[in-house]
Parts: sequence; structure tokens; C-alpha cells
Amino acid sequence: MKTSILLSVAALALGLVGPLGAKDITLPPDGVQLTPSPLPGYAKAQASCAMCHSAEYMRYQPPNAARPYWDAMVHRMKAVFKAPIADEDMPEIVDYLAKTYGNEQPK
Repeated sequence: MKTSILLSVAALALGLVGPLGAKDITLPPDGVQLTPSPLPGYAKAQASCAMCHSAEYMRYQPPNAARPYWDAMVHRMKAVFKAPIADEDMPEIVDYLAKTYGNEQPK
């Protein structure tokens, strides 16, 4: 056991194992965009949400989802997935999502 650990450390030190740096990936173009809106949360969602995932993600959420659902999702994205969302932007993003994709959509 000690020998294999020592060999692994030696291999890393000598550069015999590939680099552990970042890798570049190319994603396919996003075919779905956020639904445009005059709500302030639209621009904030573009800046904070669409940088990590497709707008298609919002379209697959339950269309009858109420505001607390969207609030929980935005808080989850920040807390669990470390989304770069400013605390002061969260209410406007939730408002946009609830009114655009949730049960507050105009009929």
C-alpha cells in the first residue's frame, strides 16, 4: 500500500501523469432563449441564470408552479450550485420567473 502511494506521488512529481489543469469544452449553440420581458428580472436572469444553463430549463418546470416554487429554485441555484446571483437581484429574478414561466403568466 505504501509503495503504491509513494509511486503515485513520485509519478505526479515527475510529471508522468497528465496535467490536472482546466479543460476546454465547446457547448452546442443554445436553441432556446429566455422569454423577453420588460420586467427587471429578465436582464438579471439573462446575466445570472443563462450563463450556467439553457433557458430550456425554465420551460420544463411545471407551468402551474407558484412563486414559492420559483423562490426556492433561485435560492437552491445560489446555495447548492453556487450560482453568481446577488441577494438583491433574487426577488426580481423570482418575479420574472413566476410571471413568465409559472402560474402568474397572463392568460
